[in-house]
Amino acid sequence: MIGSRHEECGVFGIFDRDGLKIAPLVYYGLFALQHRGQESCGIAINNDGWIRCHKNMGLVSEVFNHSVLDSLTGTIAIGHVRYSTTGASILKNTQPLVTQYVKGTLSLAHNGNLTNAITLRKKLEEEGAFFQTTVDSEIIAYLVAKERTRTPSVETAVEKAMEQIQGGYALLVMSPKKLIAARDPYGFKPLCMGRIGNSYVFASETCALDAVGAKYERDVEPGEIVVVGEDGIQSIRTHCRGICNMCIFEYIYFARPDSRIDGKSVYEARLQAGRLLARQHPVEADVVIGVPESGLDAASGFAEESGIPAVRGFVKNTYIGRTFIKPAQDQRQEAVRIKLNPVATAVKGKRVVLIDDSIVRGTTMANIVTMLREAGATEVHVRISSPPFISPCYYGTDVPSCDMLIACQHTLDEIRDILGADSLGYLEVDSLGDLIGDKTHSFCDACFTGNYPNYDTGIDMMENN
Repeated sequence: MIGSRHEECGVFGIFDRDGLKIAPLVYYGLFALQHRGQESCGIAINNDGWIRCHKNMGLVSEVFNHSVLDSLTGTIAIGHVRYSTTGASILKNTQPLVTQYVKGTLSLAHNGNLTNAITLRKKLEEEGAFFQTTVDSEIIAYLVAKERTRTPSVETAVEKAMEQIQGGYALLVMSPKKLIAARDPYGFKPLCMGRIGNSYVFASETCALDAVGAKYERDVEPGEIVVVGEDGIQSIRTHCRGICNMCIFEYIYFARPDSRIDGKSVYEARLQAGRLLARQHPVEADVVIGVPESGLDAASGFAEESGIPAVRGFVKNTYIGRTFIKPAQDQRQEAVRIKLNPVATAVKGKRVVLIDDSIVRGTTMANIVTMLREAGATEVHVRISSPPFISPCYYGTDVPSCDMLIACQHTLDEIRDILGADSLGYLEVDSLGDLIGDKTHSFCDACFTGNYPNYDTGIDMMENN
């Protein structure tokens, strides 16, 4: 939903065995993952053991140009796009992180949050460690470097570090000779693998593989460590549990609709959410409208199931980027109008079904409902393709604390009245499994249920700074 919730981070990496020019490939891969983070980005590239990193605040197209990419040469590279869930949005917290230590140089890109970050950081600082950033990703980098000093290989060091960290993570670790991909044992965060000829590519989503012409091979399994080196590829499965708790919100909102996550189509999941909404909360109306871009696919599914035609009810200003001046509290409605504008001829005199993926605080949705009424809609029926948010996320998704969630403070009828809608319907929580067409496929829905995967002793994440 526009203005209410933010994306996660995205990672991309490549191990070249074909003489490819890989910096542009990482650039295109990150560009395809830009929806997962627009605050900062970076590329670290390994040229015969020497790792060079270029990163900055801003979008991929702002941070990189032909001159920069031409200067980044090598055979192994990792990249990152960031939205901060832990750690301030400042230059020193941009990724990839590059660490110099006794064994040489190590670079890391991370999507997710550690739930035991405070405990780990305090322990490491008491042992003499000092940190340059406020992100939990640096804790992982430090642990890998520390373990590498007493283990025979960097992959063993990653394996040992994974014994100590808890939470959600998709990792890319680059050493002077290897590229390592790792996914947390519960599979909260997506990570897939593809190939360009004999070269291996890793990415948060399959859309990034498509962007560089890589053939999808498979998803990295929860708990798996995949090692690519000069001698080929190796899988380490000591942390694999055979269970996947992928964040269900990847299918509802985060991932690009042309991606497949753990073998399931994101686009089909969103269509199915719309179909389910039409069955669960039918309404007599004239048109179905999706809030761009997050509600469009679910709106198509709702229209298909209900027989009510879907129309383009809003035009979105696609040129508003990270530099858009954030408005004061009393100017938020004007800010919504700059980002979205209703197509009056499509809604005037019509009973409208308005579809979006979620409601967080409710302010933006209330403004959108008001805009539709001012454009001449006679009725506005809000349908949301996810259940109500009732709990924060601790694994790397920016769902805020309960005091900022409208569903924690108000009843369904009260939320409807706050929005100014004629009716309100959320996707039923028991139907989340139907989104991916597999009732047996496990996933994390803690933000909707409050039922967190019970594998760690508590949550002590580093606070946002």
